[in-house]
Amino acid sequence: MIYKAGDKPGKGTYICTTCGEKIVINDENDTLPSCPVCGDIKYEKE
Repeated sequence: MIYKAGDKPGKGTYICTTCGEKIVINDENDTLPSCPVCGDIKYEKE
């Protein structure tokens, strides 16, 4: 499943589909940011 910046996907580690940067979400209410490395907005859950 693909998640996008602005989604609230829940706790877990999300990997940028473009560059592989990992984003960790620790709170159910946190939203995914745009990738801090390449600026893309799409992620897959690790």
